[in-house]
Amino acid sequence: MTSTAVRSTDYQSENRSWLLSAHGTDPGANPSITLDVSKFTAGTHYPKGYVASGTVVAKVTATGLYGPFDKDATDGRATNACHLFGSLNVVGLTKVGGAGVVHGFVKESRLPAGHGLTAEAKALLPLINYTA
Repeated sequence: MTSTAVRSTDYQSENRSWLLSAHGTDPGANPSITLDVSKFTAGTHYPKGYVASGTVVAKVTATGLYGPFDKDATDGRATNACHLFGSLNVVGLTKVGGAGVVHGFVKESRLPAGHGLTAEAKALLPLINYTA
């Protein structure tokens, strides 16, 4: 049977103003990543239902999935970091695929709130040129 219930959905326009050029975003330049949504906190990392592009993520050693970068983490998220290329809706999901940015030009002041960029994360991303 077909449902005729009315539903509404909020949409967010993609904001990649933190990327200063298309350098590093060519097809094949961005590694595929899969987020482990359980590693993120709803009110902190995705208050609007999505993890914003530009957020710093890192690989969990045991699973190969990605969570928010954390310099104090002991599960691998203190190394192997990248910026999330596109915003990802994570509501109701346990895993979600996306792409990471590992080289290019980034304007720090345009990164999204709660982006997670620290001096430690910058050191792990030597192929990214950061400007204020």
